[in-house]
Amino acid sequence: MMMAALREQALAGERMFRMSSCLLKPTRVVLSHKPWTLFIFIFVFVSLTYIKLSWSVWEDPKSRSPLHGLCAEISCAHYVHSSLNIAAGPSPSTANVFFVETSEQTTPSYLFSCSVESAARTHPASRVVVLMKGLPKGNVSLPKHWAFSLLSCFPNVEIQSLDLTELFSGTPLEQWYLRPQLHREPYFLPVLSDACRIVLMWKFGGIYLDTDFIVLKNLQNLTNALGIQDDKELNGAFLSFKPKHKFMELCMQDFVQNYNGWVWGHQGPDLLTRVFKKWCSLRTITSMSCKGVSALAPEAVYPIPWQNWKKLFEAVSASELHKLLRNTYAVHIWNKLSHRTKLEIPSQALLAQLYSQFCPATYTKMKEDSEELSKRAV
Repeated sequence: MMMAALREQALAGERMFRMSSCLLKPTRVVLSHKPWTLFIFIFVFVSLTYIKLSWSVWEDPKSRSPLHGLCAEISCAHYVHSSLNIAAGPSPSTANVFFVETSEQTTPSYLFSCSVESAARTHPASRVVVLMKGLPKGNVSLPKHWAFSLLSCFPNVEIQSLDLTELFSGTPLEQWYLRPQLHREPYFLPVLSDACRIVLMWKFGGIYLDTDFIVLKNLQNLTNALGIQDDKELNGAFLSFKPKHKFMELCMQDFVQNYNGWVWGHQGPDLLTRVFKKWCSLRTITSMSCKGVSALAPEAVYPIPWQNWKKLFEAVSASELHKLLRNTYAVHIWNKLSHRTKLEIPSQALLAQLYSQFCPATYTKMKEDSEELSKRAV
């Protein structure tokens, strides 16, 4: 037994010696031909890398991750989805940026996309939550539309269904929303939007923006604030409040107690103006801070007055643009007035320059579509 074991060890040693001899031969060759060997190694490495890339390009599309399916039309980094429990009260962070679409619309416009993109870029550490009534409830795929693909590329953007019954639950507006004749009022959708924003601010806090804003700077340092649109009135297109703030509570109470859905703006700018005047014991609106609530000067978020909305479509120089926006955080586009006006892309128009600088992905899509239309027209 011992002899057999010794013979096996001897044979194994001989095999290892032969193997090491075989390995030494190419090693000597390598050492004597260093430049050629390096070239061969590089060639093999590049070839293997090319083959691997080819496999990834020609793989079955069905086997790819949801990212590729969602952003097939738009080049992007990644997609994140999480849900906001609007019945659970304020989130641990008050840094959320909210957008709301109260109609059944699920085909966002360029301006809608730009609003959300500009907010996402200027608030990278915040959740940018887009609530849309037209989206189905549950964990379902977003509709196939370029804007959803583009916006889903931003990791801090969350696009979710808006459950109005759940949102208004536990607030003074709960019974108002259940009124049977509500949908017949002439300004139902704007009034519904007015209701959503004050409830969102009261329940969650954070920042609310209309979907016709282009955001230029981070808004997080504007706390418990709203903007003056002119010398007579405040506007609720921008709101920034901490959750459960008394001012927002008074707004909800006024919404119900002084309700009139048949007068344009009565539940929106007029409501905020009424409450702020009572809050500060004022007769006229001025830029000021009162009891911890700030009324921001028009240049902060309404640098272009609604009466001068056509200026958005006029050409401006780079120096004019810089001067105009020096003290501005966001620009309201007054979409209700401007949406039928054609914007030339590219151009030196103020609005075109805002698109180009603050929502470049949306702007690229606009240019591509514009070029495609031009080709078809030829």
